[in-house]
Amino acid sequence: MTGRLTAAVTLAGALAGLGLSAAVLHARDTRYPTPPATERLLYLRSGRVADRVMLSFDALAADVYWIRVIQHYGRDATSNRTTGRFELLEPLLDLTTTLDPHFRIAYRFGAVFLASPPGHQIGNGPGRPDEAIALLEKGLRNNPGDWIYPYDAGFINYFYTGNYAEAARWFERAAAMPGAPPWIAPIAAECRLGSGDRNGARHLLEYLETSEEDYIRKAAKRGLQQIEALDEIDQWQAAVERYFAARHVYPFGWQELAGRYPEDPAGVRYVYNQKTHTVSLDGKSPLMPLPDSLTHAVAKAVVK
Repeated sequence: MTGRLTAAVTLAGALAGLGLSAAVLHARDTRYPTPPATERLLYLRSGRVADRVMLSFDALAADVYWIRVIQHYGRDATSNRTTGRFELLEPLLDLTTTLDPHFRIAYRFGAVFLASPPGHQIGNGPGRPDEAIALLEKGLRNNPGDWIYPYDAGFINYFYTGNYAEAARWFERAAAMPGAPPWIAPIAAECRLGSGDRNGARHLLEYLETSEEDYIRKAAKRGLQQIEALDEIDQWQAAVERYFAARHVYPFGWQELAGRYPEDPAGVRYVYNQKTHTVSLDGKSPLMPLPDSLTHAVAKAVVK
């Protein structure tokens, strides 16, 4: 009973201390805002050191660091900074997942945060798929029975690096693990064949669109819209070539070609370049930039 009482008193003291700390920090931030340079300091950079310092409060500390990951990412993704963006993202994720090695969301979200390239309306990250894959490898080491980590590593390779052989290797590894869904093996086969096959990307994104996490669902929806836009661009480009084959002159604009102004899946008009006779997304479309690994044309302008 004494042990339970001591534990209860210790926990109550810790919670009271956290509450008092929060109040003090709120008052300080209200009256004396922290200078931007100080906000970006990371006093603990070693996960092992943090693990020792936090004693038995590792899970609580991991939650705190995860909140800081989200704040740091959100702040830099929407800022106008040109240097030093996301410099704390990888070390914060390392701290979070060292304090809680089974923090599945931190691994998965963190990988997407790290891999997202600059300029994306949804994402606008540091463009470090190498760090994303390293984080997922850490997740797999700490959770060797969970197929989701090699699956996510395959997706990062497929969608962000265009390395289909490496993507296939990770998907095959995921497919061989207990409890893995049967549809992963065909995706691995497509990667072995493939060279950025859009149908394979659709399968991946359609699965991610069912995620419980809102951010992943939004990113997947955007990816599916990008693939739809690529297909439509190919179709319109083929229409341009058919127009030329029939009249020996290229169309002057959309009215001649289609009698209307077609829009991309995000509702922004496609651009027809009169000089190059090419169809593309408008630079202001939220679907820009399109993924390099999928921008090869699959529709051939063949006039019969």
